[in-house]
Amino acid sequence: MLETAPHAPVTYASRSARNVGEMFRIRAKRSGPSPALYAKRDGRWDKTTWAGFYDEAREVLAGLLALGLGRGDKVAILGDTHKPWAVLDMGAQLGGLVTYGIYPKQPVDHIRYLLSHADTRVIFVDSPSELLHVLAAADQCPMLLAIVPYGRAAHVALPPDPRIVPPSAFGLDPNAKGPTPTPEPEIDVLLAAIDPQDTAILVYTSGTTGPPKAAMLTHFNILDLLSTQSAFLDLYQDDLSLSFLPMAHVAERILAFYGRVCTGLATAYATSTATVLDELQEVQPTVFGSVPRIFEKAYIKLTSELDKKPAAVRRLFAWALNVGTRRTALLHAKRPVPFALRVQDTVADRLVWRRVRHAFGGRVRFFVTGAAPIARPILELFWAAKLPVYEAYGMTESTVATHINRPGDVRLGSVGKVIPPMECRIAEDGEILLRGPWVMKGYYKQPEATAACIDNDGWLHTGDIGVVDADGFLTITDRKKHLIITAGGKNLAPANIEKAIREESPFISQVHAHGDRRPFVAALIAPSPIETLELGVTLGLVTGDDLETRKAELLADPTSRTPALEAAVGKVTRHPTFVDKIVAAVRRGNAKLAQVEQVRRFAILDRDFSQEHGELTPTMKLRRKDIETNHAATLDRLYADPSFGHDAT
Repeated sequence: MLETAPHAPVTYASRSARNVGEMFRIRAKRSGPSPALYAKRDGRWDKTTWAGFYDEAREVLAGLLALGLGRGDKVAILGDTHKPWAVLDMGAQLGGLVTYGIYPKQPVDHIRYLLSHADTRVIFVDSPSELLHVLAAADQCPMLLAIVPYGRAAHVALPPDPRIVPPSAFGLDPNAKGPTPTPEPEIDVLLAAIDPQDTAILVYTSGTTGPPKAAMLTHFNILDLLSTQSAFLDLYQDDLSLSFLPMAHVAERILAFYGRVCTGLATAYATSTATVLDELQEVQPTVFGSVPRIFEKAYIKLTSELDKKPAAVRRLFAWALNVGTRRTALLHAKRPVPFALRVQDTVADRLVWRRVRHAFGGRVRFFVTGAAPIARPILELFWAAKLPVYEAYGMTESTVATHINRPGDVRLGSVGKVIPPMECRIAEDGEILLRGPWVMKGYYKQPEATAACIDNDGWLHTGDIGVVDADGFLTITDRKKHLIITAGGKNLAPANIEKAIREESPFISQVHAHGDRRPFVAALIAPSPIETLELGVTLGLVTGDDLETRKAELLADPTSRTPALEAAVGKVTRHPTFVDKIVAAVRRGNAKLAQVEQVRRFAILDRDFSQEHGELTPTMKLRRKDIETNHAATLDRLYADPSFGHDAT
């Protein structure tokens, strides 16, 4: 277990700060010798204290100032979630610069758009392939002053480009002397010049319907949100997290990273997404933020493995789940748990649930998740295992989080209650509207888009459809623009349909429901690569070596779907055994839906949806328009040709 600060309530540095850089300096002074960051090197976890973190950031600031950058200049960071990302961000924030992240593995045209649109002055890049993309993109970005390779990119032969600046100029080269850290009196002047209403960061939206827009989030937006954390999270100085989600995403950037700066919590940076499960055992985190798909995958894996166990084991698990679910329901209803049930729960915990907790390191106190709904049976299982999952809601434009389930105030299936001082109301058409101090400043360079999003009364129109119950809990039903209006005039939420089917089989990665202006709902079923290939081995369609190769490839880059992977998966998806499993899963999903929502016909794709085909955003959201364009012929044929596809009724 890694070293942490002593067990005590956290303090909130945001409450004494006027800007993000000042919050960081306050934290470094309060928690100087305590661990801030851990990075794995040569098999061991190297510690960086808050004081050391601050000094490294001062070196980065010195490098930026030497280039002539000043308050409001834009700095981009393109790299995986590792310690240098944090140091670069904080170095820029100490000088009042505006930072933004770029997701790895983006096409050259996308990088060029971001660099140009943001008026980027400096970009930091941490891999050789990304560096080549940036150099290709930079040819049309005259404002770009410096390209700084770090990490893996710093160890390759660099092509000639006058804008390339060595990482040593920012203290990023461990084998070379860095610049003299910026003196404290100079930082005093820089921080004093920052207005709380200045833009602190740009966050580019995923761009599911067009070019991404850059939300301008101010220092005030961020600090005001972070100052409320004690109202919805129980945090202690010895809490520890494991970081692996992309820093370009607003949740990891603000609620996780800036949240730790605010409260002084330590984090360990996973070596890669492929090593997360192993490193959970080493780090043993106590708090954990993740995306819903992680919980879905864990649930499907657990239940599919359980199906292979003897009947006695399955009965034991069912009993333990029943006990845990009853206990959880009483706790959420704020009613006492009878003595007999407490005894049963203790036995269930000893025989079943402690093994489940061990898979996450054994010390997790709670999870926080958002971005998409989680099925109730999945939530019930985690809560039964004493792994609380607090669903939250928010959006980039409202500084991450406006609603959350919190200790002692939970309603499974909802995203919780609004976090004061934010306000929430539901418009006549069901759209969720938000107002308060966390609403963004606007979209950078796009006043028309800002006006379309924020009305004259300050209400942010989220584009999400939801309902608020009598106790104030908000439930999200779908995106406004994603609603299916059938030929019969029925309004349907595709997310509900997709979730009902997706959670019925480990072989299903994604479901795309279709039916706008159509006589019934049809669907595209995208196979889950690893599980599909594992079935392929049992069917003799895929070799064990091919499975291990494709598995290693996917674990190394979970967002990638290479031609070799797609070809291997395609061998399995046409086999009758696989088809039968998917048909059965769709029919089980349909049984949970109203008749008008049920999928009548569907097609099984030979591959998963992917970024390579433009069907997923970097945060793995469906690009519905692109999916429907890519698969237009398949969707049309489902309605026109009764012999095509599969019948789900």
